[in-house]
Amino acid sequence: MAEKERKQSAEEERLEENAPASEEETRKEGERSEESELEACRKELEEYKDKYLRAHADFENMKKRLEKDKATAVAFANEAFAIDLLSVIDSFESALMSMEQIEGDEAVDKIKEGVALTYEQLLKVLKKHGVEEIENEGVFDPHVHQVVQQVESEAHEKNEIVQVLQKGYKLRDRVLRPSMVSTKK
Repeated sequence: MAEKERKQSAEEERLEENAPASEEETRKEGERSEESELEACRKELEEYKDKYLRAHADFENMKKRLEKDKATAVAFANEAFAIDLLSVIDSFESALMSMEQIEGDEAVDKIKEGVALTYEQLLKVLKKHGVEEIENEGVFDPHVHQVVQQVESEAHEKNEIVQVLQKGYKLRDRVLRPSMVSTKK
């Protein structure tokens, strides 16, 4: 009988363990479950919010970078065209220097005047679009000048520009062609 009682008390314990908990215990377990679920949702929300903010910041940075690239592209769109025109300017300058040596009548003077006016007009148009001649007075600047030769000169300081052999030009802040210069040794 003792064995039967032991089996019966073991069975009763098992039934008590499996027996439904009281209503209050069930409610507390449900609240704990809801709280943990709510906390998990809050964490997930924070993760999504963080991802959204990072993606939005990346988008804004990319947008600004593209606008800057676009502005740069527009500002320097005519760079190749301006470089091609530099040889035309050189030709005009050579023509003007050659024409100064020619003595002539009124017709020759009118041609000289016309070439000079056309040259001036070309320079004005280039300046309007940001192309300007590089300053060539004073000390040699390796960013905008290229030394072709060094010469002796009593009238100049060391590394001072003595003569400009070919004018240099820049488009806004970008060098199109450096000035070819000679400097004092």
